[in-house]
Amino acid sequence: MLALTSVIGLMMIGWPLLLEADPTDRVDPPFLFLALLPLVLAVVLAEVSEGGMDARVLAVLGVLSAVNAVLRGVSAGTAGLELVFFLLILGGRVFGPGFGFVLGCTSLFASALMTAGVGPWLPFQMLVAGWVGMGAGLLPRRVTGRGEVAMLVAYGVLAAYAYGMLMNLWGWPFVLGIQVPGHDSTELSYDPGAPLGENLHRFLIYTLLTSTGGWDTGRALTNALAIALLGPAVLTTLRRAARRARVERVERREPVSPD
Repeated sequence: MLALTSVIGLMMIGWPLLLEADPTDRVDPPFLFLALLPLVLAVVLAEVSEGGMDARVLAVLGVLSAVNAVLRGVSAGTAGLELVFFLLILGGRVFGPGFGFVLGCTSLFASALMTAGVGPWLPFQMLVAGWVGMGAGLLPRRVTGRGEVAMLVAYGVLAAYAYGMLMNLWGWPFVLGIQVPGHDSTELSYDPGAPLGENLHRFLIYTLLTSTGGWDTGRALTNALAIALLGPAVLTTLRRAARRARVERVERREPVSPD
C-alpha cells in the first residue's frame, strides 16, 4: 500500500514532467489525482494501523503528531525555520517506515487545521512529509551511536532539499503559469510542448532562484542543528517507549498457565 501510494503521489506531483500535450491546447492540471490521493492515504493509514500499531504506539503517534503540529505553527517563519521535520525523522527512525509515513501525514494535517492552512497543497505536503518519515525508517539499522546521529543529520539536510524540490515541482505551473493560450507565463514557465529535458532545466533554475538558497537551506540547517543537539535524548526516549510496547505485545501473546 505504501508503494502504491508513493507511485500515485509521484505521478501527481511530477505531472508537469510526465504530461505531453499540444501547446496550442489548453492544459489544466490533473485534479483527478487530487481527489484520489486522500482516499488512498486513508487506506494506507488503516492498513498500517492494523499491521502492528497497538494502543501504546498509537498513543505515541498521537503525541508526536500533536507536538509536531504545535512546532510547525510556532516555527514555520522567516528563512524556512521549521522544527517539524527533525521529530518526524527521529520517530520514523525508531518506529519504522510505516510509522514514519503515517506520522508525516498526521503531523501536516493537524498543523494545517491549527493554522488554517488547508488548501489544495495539503495532500502534497502530507505525502512528501510522509516520505521523509518513511525514508528515515528505511535507513541502515546497524549504524548506532554517534554514527547514527551523523547519518540522521545528513539525511535531515537531504530531506529538507528534497521536500522543497518536490513541493516546488507541484506548484511550479501554478506560480509561473503554463505556456499555452489563455495562461500567463514567463521564460521559466512549464511548456507542455517542450521536451522533458527543457522543462526539467526550467524547473531546476526556478527552484534554485526561489527556494534553494532561502527556505530549503534554512530548513536543512534547522534539521541538522535540532537532530545534532536533541537527537540523542529524543531517540533514547522514543526507544524506551518502543521497548515497552514490544514487551506488552509479547505479554499479551503468551498463553496463560492453567495453574
